[in-house]
Amino acid sequence: MRDWWKRLFYGGGIALLFASASFTAYCAWNVYAYPKSEKERVPEKTKEAYHFVLVPEELDNDYWRLVEKGAKAAAKELGVDLEYIGPRQANMDEHLRILKKAAAAKVDGIITQGLTEAEFVPVINEITDKNIPVVTIDTDAPTSRRVAYVGTDNYYAGFLAGRALAEDTKGKATVAIITGSLTAAHQQLRVRGFEDAVRQEKGIRIVAIEESHITRVQAAEKAYTILKKHPDVNAFYGTSALDAIGIAQVVEQFHREQKTYIIGFDTLPETIRYLQKGTIAATVVQEPYEMGYKAVNMMAEIVAGKDVPAVTNTETKVIRKEDLPLRPARHYEVNTP
Repeated sequence: MRDWWKRLFYGGGIALLFASASFTAYCAWNVYAYPKSEKERVPEKTKEAYHFVLVPEELDNDYWRLVEKGAKAAAKELGVDLEYIGPRQANMDEHLRILKKAAAAKVDGIITQGLTEAEFVPVINEITDKNIPVVTIDTDAPTSRRVAYVGTDNYYAGFLAGRALAEDTKGKATVAIITGSLTAAHQQLRVRGFEDAVRQEKGIRIVAIEESHITRVQAAEKAYTILKKHPDVNAFYGTSALDAIGIAQVVEQFHREQKTYIIGFDTLPETIRYLQKGTIAATVVQEPYEMGYKAVNMMAEIVAGKDVPAVTNTETKVIRKEDLPLRPARHYEVNTP
């Protein structure tokens, strides 16, 4: 009788233990076998952050710092890695070498200029042959296989400068042009647009075109030489960001502020100061911040397989002293927070 009771007790315990284990297994199966709801599901990272490279003409140029500023703002919003790397001073060979190095590193996209057709088009095509998209910025390379261009219509910008000079001088001026480069495509277009804009003005003569190599020192040297050789020059047109600054320094040195008209490009802090003083009469405003911002957004769309327009021209206009201050300042002035 006592053995029977023991067998019943142990048998019930074993059954209870088996039932408990079965219930635990069932609960675990429900937890792991069925997918979580959308709210509970943790998204898997399918790809590392895109790596884009922005290669400017000149790394420490204030104009390009604004491009960098806009590009990095877009990169931060999109969560992509953006590398800003280029020559310290304008150097075409170094520029091309950096482009090839970026392509060899198999980055996801490259943003750069198409400064000259002979040198840049083959390199851009070589990069795109490696399935790395190229977006040109500031200076286009339309005959290359770049995917898109973002920036100023440089011919139109030069034309605006010419019309502004003709209007402000009432169609009477002896003009000297100082350009950043005689070979760079965007600088050539700015000169050509200007020439076409003043061509019908019988009272306007262009007596000299000199090259500054995108330095204010050489712009000043060329302005000094021009005024010595052509003392009748009473108007200057500078086609790169530093040209008008160098010209203004020499004009003040000669105490010719009141009788010399200067129109330049861009809104660097020194340009703004000379504009406020009246030494520089007008400047062509580009949108470097917007160029950088749009170029990065466009590159992100390209690598995602989306279609983008082949050409996106950013706004261009001429401003004078009465148009200051510019808003929003962060788009135009390097040293604003």
